[in-house]
Amino acid sequence: MWWQESVVYQIYPRSFADASGDGVGDLEGLRGRLEHLQWLGVDALWLSPIYRSPMADFGYDVADYCDVDPLFGDLATFDALLADAHARDIRVLLDWVPNHTSDQHPWFVESRASRDSPKRDWYRWHDGTPDRPPNNWPAAFGGGPAWTWDDATEQWYLHTFLPQQPDLNWDNPEVVEAMHDVLRFWLDRGLDGFRADVVHLIGKDPELADIPEGDIVGSHLDVVGTHDYHGTHALLRGIRAVLDEYGGDRMMVGEVNLRETGLIAPYLGDDDELHLAFDFESLTVPWEAGAWRSRIAHVEDVMGARWPTWVFSNHDQQRVRTRLGGSEARARAALVMLLTLRGTPFLFAGEELGLEDAEVPPERVVDPGGRDGCRAPIPWTTAADHGWPADPWLPWPPEPRARSVEAQRADPASMLHLARAVLALRRESAALHRGGLELLDDAPDGVLAYERCAGDDRRRVWINFAGAPAALPEGWAVELATADIAGGELPPDAAALLRPR
Repeated sequence: MWWQESVVYQIYPRSFADASGDGVGDLEGLRGRLEHLQWLGVDALWLSPIYRSPMADFGYDVADYCDVDPLFGDLATFDALLADAHARDIRVLLDWVPNHTSDQHPWFVESRASRDSPKRDWYRWHDGTPDRPPNNWPAAFGGGPAWTWDDATEQWYLHTFLPQQPDLNWDNPEVVEAMHDVLRFWLDRGLDGFRADVVHLIGKDPELADIPEGDIVGSHLDVVGTHDYHGTHALLRGIRAVLDEYGGDRMMVGEVNLRETGLIAPYLGDDDELHLAFDFESLTVPWEAGAWRSRIAHVEDVMGARWPTWVFSNHDQQRVRTRLGGSEARARAALVMLLTLRGTPFLFAGEELGLEDAEVPPERVVDPGGRDGCRAPIPWTTAADHGWPADPWLPWPPEPRARSVEAQRADPASMLHLARAVLALRRESAALHRGGLELLDDAPDGVLAYERCAGDDRRRVWINFAGAPAALPEGWAVELATADIAGGELPPDAAALLRPR
């Protein structure tokens, strides 16, 4: 299937490209930059939410699932973007937020109106007293409980995230059908699929039991990272059936934020639930050969014949270069690893430029989850405005002129050209885009080595985590390297892609 062989490029629309001149990225700005994605060589793009929203959580609080927020454009602009992307052989995925809506969504406004509202049971309301929430769940943002007391109707409502993001009640068949219709609305427009936000949370254990006190450690992912309810799988099979109505070529990748591959794999079902499920354990692996070997071996062991995903950064996490201490050499090697492992890689916009997180002063902090740094705007040109017609909504990442698209396209030795070269080799090599993976035991200490194979096509990847150069294997030619190869040795913090001589 196309989604197994593709590289998906994540776009955070607010920070990608601005055409309207208000300092916020929009769909028309993205349309004007599709040439970059085609030149780079990605196969699909994923758009973070563009729905109508009061933006309490920057679009993850949806007020209308079937319209585009005027900040980004309108449905006609979306249709034009989709058509232009398809004309360039780029598929489009849209973020879908099934766990919660905005408190300004008409469904919740009606639900909140009275206990007798026809939509009261569309959300999770519970009895109690104003001084004691129904359980001890902490909200993901804000530091308070995951419950808000409603004075008018004298009940609590559940919100796993902000109070402005009430959780839908997927136990209600009317909610299920309404959300299925949202999927059909976009699929009917020709959308290729969805990224489903925290989709593992849509099923809730009716007991809503307390989290054991020892598990509450102040992390904003306490509930998100632990709620693994078996009833969610039936809901996912229903969602998959909707996608399958469209001929089997539409797909959904789910954010299953459980931080353990063994817990994530079941959300693929028996090829009847999610097509792909994000595995975020790679976000915390230290820069050590042994740690990465163990991570890859674990994924291969748990996933078996199932198809993994690989995510090294996104709109919620530090950029790779920031996490690796600002080292471009390590960021280059990590990029090669991301694009050559078995599975579908998701590349966050700007990683091909080696961007770091922006330094955001306190007066410009806007995100309730503290994620502004990785969401800094993309610098397109070397000009003072970096291709944005107005000052962007967040500060620039470090060195925006030198790391801009314009500067790096003019420099064949840039990280951008490296990314393009790896993507081209990945597309040309059956081993790299659909082959199996074998970890190799004959590499020097401190070197991670693995082989990809599909039929007669073979490639090897060597990544040197050691502090000294490492001799490359005999019988293999360097097809691509992140640093100069001298005397057949791979420098520290460098990667090489090899082919048989």
